[in-house]
Amino acid sequence: MELDHLAVAGTTLEEAAVAVEEALGIAMLPGGQHDVFMTHNKLLGLADGLYLEAIAADPTRQAPSRPRWFDLDNFSGRARPTNWICATDDLDALLGALPVEVGEPVSLTRGDLRWRKAVPADGKLPFDNLFPSLIEWNCDVHPASALPESGCALKRMIVTHPEAMAMRDILAPHLSDARVIFESGTPALRAEIETPHGLRVLA
Repeated sequence: MELDHLAVAGTTLEEAAVAVEEALGIAMLPGGQHDVFMTHNKLLGLADGLYLEAIAADPTRQAPSRPRWFDLDNFSGRARPTNWICATDDLDALLGALPVEVGEPVSLTRGDLRWRKAVPADGKLPFDNLFPSLIEWNCDVHPASALPESGCALKRMIVTHPEAMAMRDILAPHLSDARVIFESGTPALRAEIETPHGLRVLA
């Protein structure tokens, strides 16, 4: 597993994008629409092959035939970081090795992008949606490599949950990233990002 990107959800895509732009002082770029889950996004490239994704239900599309990923059907309140996504070269093997239910693989496309994503049937990830969502890219070009440099770099991502240490122990055999910090407390996700304007916090 490797940290791939962070998702900031909103009741609308505009709200999610504005939350990122106001926090970091950097404009997000157009993304696209997602079939199957009927969502849409905007993107911001980060250093080290990472990126930020603002995401929301797409009101121009019909309702999906299954619950939306990231539990977006139940999202409410202010736009905020809600999910972190980790990439793997072998999604099936990783799902078989994890002791928690992270979902079943769903094949997806957007333009030239091809990927498989583990999505729970009800859209809800373990640990109040704070367990990482798993992705396997099946295309030659990663989305981050197609984004212009923004001058932003993730310094720390803090995953807070009452059972954060249990989550850390489950992930320890598969994920080694000093930027990912687990803390006990009220469920939340916080990203500390170095920007051209100095260190900013997205929470």
